[in-house]
Amino acid sequence: MTNAATLRFPAGLYGITPEWDDTARLLNAVRAAHEGGLQVLQFRRKNGPEPIRQQQLKELIKLCLSLDLPLLVNDHWSWAQEFDVQGAHLGKSDGELTQARQALGPQALLGRSCYNSLDLARQALADDADYIAFGAMYPSSVKPEAPPAELNTLRQARLLCQEQEHEGRRAAIVAIGGITPEKMPELLQAGVDSVAVISSLFETSDIRATAQRFTDYFHAQD
Repeated sequence: MTNAATLRFPAGLYGITPEWDDTARLLNAVRAAHEGGLQVLQFRRKNGPEPIRQQQLKELIKLCLSLDLPLLVNDHWSWAQEFDVQGAHLGKSDGELTQARQALGPQALLGRSCYNSLDLARQALADDADYIAFGAMYPSSVKPEAPPAELNTLRQARLLCQEQEHEGRRAAIVAIGGITPEKMPELLQAGVDSVAVISSLFETSDIRATAQRFTDYFHAQD
């Protein structure tokens, strides 16, 4: 993986859970993705009753522990504390990253959505983010209204992260939104360390093979 030894967040394929009610299907999909090289999983459920979402999270926690797969929660960083998962991803309306860091501790993996904004990236880095996420890089079926992010923003963000390296470690650059394996060369060239995907991984006919295709591009960077 690209500069993996210096990163505060695992490089490679970053899966985000789809809006499935079928927990068994979801668990099987995560297993398949992990077999293909999935490095991190984010639990993202925007819909459905909270008890069902929490139960699904509990099942994922057990699976990810067995796979030694880092698990983050989307939006509800307090769930990371309540259910003892490794970290959280915060969007623009999900509270202060500094508050999440104080509550979850230095070992938690914390990321922030920066959209196409270097100002948000600078603030996230100042607030001790382990990664900064940019997107939508391409049209996204999950967030069709998301404003586009530019490859040049990734390049400039990479420079920001390198400037703010501390003790040989730096925050990672994550790209999200409409990413398919075919887009990997230009994203890697622009400096991404990780790609976050939902539909282009979990809605494919062979999840393991698709995960492996993503993973192969990262391995080619070694």
